[in-house]
Amino acid sequence: MRKSHIESIERQTDNQYLNMYHLKFHDREGNDRDYYFATRNKNDKLKIRTHELTPEGICIYAVTHEKEPRLALVHEYRFPIDEYIYSLPCGLIDPGETAGQAAVRELKEETGFRFHEYKGGAAYMRRPFFLAPGFSDEPGSAIFGTIDDLDGRKENESSEWIDVLLADKKEVRRILQEEKTSVRAAFLMHAFLKSDPEQPFAFLEE
Repeated sequence: MRKSHIESIERQTDNQYLNMYHLKFHDREGNDRDYYFATRNKNDKLKIRTHELTPEGICIYAVTHEKEPRLALVHEYRFPIDEYIYSLPCGLIDPGETAGQAAVRELKEETGFRFHEYKGGAAYMRRPFFLAPGFSDEPGSAIFGTIDDLDGRKENESSEWIDVLLADKKEVRRILQEEKTSVRAAFLMHAFLKSDPEQPFAFLEE
């Protein structure tokens, strides 16, 4: 492991869900410098301290059981950009949940769909990856599977504005060309465009 460049860590805020931390470090020329990052973790669970790679959230790649599968997407309002953005359903993993269990719960809450996890393919496709390590220590996993109960009832919180859609390849291509979307959703939507309708998860194989 490489030597840490961090000299000190100081918590800047005291919020229930997300907090800002201030780091002090010396650059390569010996100058005192400052860095800031946001985290959902408690002080003793910061990745700076634990260096663990455990998923905190999930992104759900869910397709329908159809001759030409459609991909479940959400068009959701996001405060940091004050706009609606296209993405795949996603959410946080609750204490005691596995990533797969969180996917079932989150998809039901956000879309009303019933989710069935696909557990085949290469295991590394579901391992945690850091989402934005320039300003957060949060890792997340992608979970893949199929959906049914297409007329299910969603259970959004009053602070969520989410429209649900099932997009075929033509619509997914249009969204990628014309709309705003998250980067991980964009890569998974690209995988959907290349997927085989008869083997919708073949791209997960080695």
